[in-house]
Amino acid sequence: MAELNTRKLVLDVPVSAFNVTQYKEGVLENKQDCLAEETPVALVYNGVSHAVMLATPQDLEDFALGFSLSEGIVQNQHELYDVEVSLQENGIEVRCEIASERFQQLKARRRTLAGKTGCGLCGAENLAQAMRYPQVLSAQYLFSAKSIALGLQAMSAQQVLQQKTGATHASAYVMADGTIGLIREDVGRHNALDKLVGALAKTALDKSGFIITTSRASFEMVQKAATAGIGMLVAVSAPTGLAVRVADACGLSLVGFARENRYVVYSHPEQIQHDLIKND
Repeated sequence: MAELNTRKLVLDVPVSAFNVTQYKEGVLENKQDCLAEETPVALVYNGVSHAVMLATPQDLEDFALGFSLSEGIVQNQHELYDVEVSLQENGIEVRCEIASERFQQLKARRRTLAGKTGCGLCGAENLAQAMRYPQVLSAQYLFSAKSIALGLQAMSAQQVLQQKTGATHASAYVMADGTIGLIREDVGRHNALDKLVGALAKTALDKSGFIITTSRASFEMVQKAATAGIGMLVAVSAPTGLAVRVADACGLSLVGFARENRYVVYSHPEQIQHDLIKND
C-alpha cells in the first residue's frame, strides 16, 4: 500500500492546489484544482485534551470560543482566558485556558469526542450530555422577510472558500437590514457555526439579526444558535423533526429550504414580517 502523503500542514492555509486530470466532453486535460483542507484539531483545556475534530485550519480562535460556548464548557467569553494555536506533526492543538471552576465541571463530565467532518453528537457518554436543550430565548425580535432574501443573495459572494473549492459550508450572521455582519466557513457545518458563534461573542454586534447556514438544520444547529441568543436560524436545506420541536420550545424561528424567493417557516412564523399576499 502506498504511503499516505500528508503534505506539510500550514496554519491558516485552508486551501491546497493539486494536479488533477479532468475529463470533459471527451477531452482529457491536466490542470490544477483547489481543494479545501481538513485537519485534526485537538481542543485542549487546561492541559487536558477534550475533543478532536476535523476542521478547516483557519479562524481557530473563533472555533475554540464558539465550541466552548456551544458545548457549555464556559458560560461567557470572559471565562476563556487564553487560546494558543500550536502546529503539531499530525494536526493542530488549540490550547485553551479556562476558569478553574469550569475546568472542574468539565472534568466531572468525563466527555471525550472523536469528531468527523460534519459530526453531530459524537462521543457523549450519556443522553443527558447529548441532549442539552437550550433555555427559552430572553429576547424576541421581529425579522423582515426582505432581510432573509437580501442575506441569502449577499452570502454567496462572501463564501471565499466555497468559490475556490466547492467543498465548504458557511454560517453567516445577517443584520436586521439584510447585510452580512460576519461569515465563517469550514468543511463541517457544525464547525462553521461554532466559528461564527465565537466571532460574534467577540464583537459588539447586537442580537437583533439572524443566522443563515448553508446546510440542513439539525437539533445541534438549533441548540448552538439559541445558546448564542440568536432568534432565527435560516437553513438552505431541511430541518429535522427534533430541531423543529426544540426551536418551537425555546422561541427560535426556524426557516428551511431557503432561497431568495421562497422558504418554509417551521416555528414561530409570527416573528417574521411578510409584505406578501398570504394564501391559506
